[in-house]
Amino acid sequence: MNVMNRETMILRIYTIIHVLISLLGIFTGLIVLFGMLAGKRLDGWTRWFLITTVLTSVTGFFFPFHGFTPPIALGIMSLIVLAVAFFARYPHQLAGHWRWIFVVSAVIALYFNVFVGIVQAFEKIPALKAMAPTQTEPPFKLTQLVVLAFFIVFAIAAATRFRPNPARVLG
Repeated sequence: MNVMNRETMILRIYTIIHVLISLLGIFTGLIVLFGMLAGKRLDGWTRWFLITTVLTSVTGFFFPFHGFTPPIALGIMSLIVLAVAFFARYPHQLAGHWRWIFVVSAVIALYFNVFVGIVQAFEKIPALKAMAPTQTEPPFKLTQLVVLAFFIVFAIAAATRFRPNPARVLG
């Protein structure tokens, strides 16, 4: 196997791992979001959502990029939002205004993952790529707009409904 084939194979495996982590982040994030909408803490799911979503952003930085690109900017923004969510959730324990700060930052982080998922779907799925080959066409823009609207509604609803009881200390 020559060097180019080995590098290509390593990049493909790395991409698969990155995608799987991203999908886990989206899955766990949706569970956390629906938990918040139901007013439930879901501490374990929240931990996994934050871990997988941080890993999604971090692993995204190791793809071969040249210069500062939109994916790098989104990865940086995602890590900032995740730091806020982590800070609100753990050191501040969702107390006072940190509750809604956590909800909004967690929903934004989830939205960023879904946004990238939609971009990737329109790049990789032939039927979607045919509808929006440059991702400037109406089907792509409409999809992203509808998803953004849903996330805004979900963020507002979750911030209103999520009033968890403090975690019980076992001892």
